[in-house]
Amino acid sequence: MEILKLKPVFKDYIWGGNRLRSEFGFESEYDIMAEGWMLAARNDGENTVIGGKFDGQSFSKVINENPDYLGTNGKKFPFFPLLIKLIDAKNDLSVQVHPNDEYAMKKAGEFGKTECWYILDCDEDAELIFGFSKEITKEEFKKSVEDGTFLQYVNREKVKKGDLFFIEAGTLHAIGKGILLAEIQQNSNLTYRVYDYGRLGTDGKPRPLHIENAIEVTNCVPPKPEAKGAGIPQEFDMFTKQELVICDLFTVDKYTVHGTFSLEADNTSFLSLLVTDGCGKIGDFDIKKGDSLFVPADFGEFSLSGNFDVIVSRV
Repeated sequence: MEILKLKPVFKDYIWGGNRLRSEFGFESEYDIMAEGWMLAARNDGENTVIGGKFDGQSFSKVINENPDYLGTNGKKFPFFPLLIKLIDAKNDLSVQVHPNDEYAMKKAGEFGKTECWYILDCDEDAELIFGFSKEITKEEFKKSVEDGTFLQYVNREKVKKGDLFFIEAGTLHAIGKGILLAEIQQNSNLTYRVYDYGRLGTDGKPRPLHIENAIEVTNCVPPKPEAKGAGIPQEFDMFTKQELVICDLFTVDKYTVHGTFSLEADNTSFLSLLVTDGCGKIGDFDIKKGDSLFVPADFGEFSLSGNFDVIVSRV
């Protein structure tokens, strides 16, 4: 059993920038690097293992041939449960919503999408859309979309580095320009766009909207207070731990490492480790900002040492 280092998959969506190249040192054939898929086992995005006995193999192949790597929690899901991204929004993303599991399975045969955003950096005046400023009816939402007034009802949030937003399926949302974030989500790419600023896609045509689906699945309410904000950091001798999200789909913690200590992958779940700043060592790997590691379930203890920030996710 080995810890796996994963090669990201990149997406060149029109709203993206180049911070993944300039600040993380990633390389891609794309001029725009909007997203880096850091933990991905999908037909439309697939990590490749770097080094070790699985070198060059697809992440999905390794998981399919070693299902115990998922752990008892992970094996409860019909597909690999998580998709983790780095997102660089040079421009505003579309205003959109994701369905829940029941709706998504019926319509597309895949998971719905509950996700969380951890703000890694942002412009001073950056903001995002998160739910509604007040509760409205579905009929009011539909009418406001049709007459172009619905942006009057959305909740806008000013953001700063270190902010956390938990976005349940059914929550209207949009990442604003000037935001760099890590997204931990269910393994789904099913998105219903409500508004896209009249932009044209690479084909010169307006990108499609999905108004009917969006109205069906959107919860037209303000965000819950507990959906904003990370836990209070806990100080230890060699690291600081901050709880970001605990839900029935995934758990996410941030560690700031400033020494040497150990984590454990027990038999319940794999661990995904995404290094967001600094450098050091995880297990046998020398690591730096942007590295993504997968620790199989029941791997046991492994060491972390150096000076770096790492987001640790599990199911």
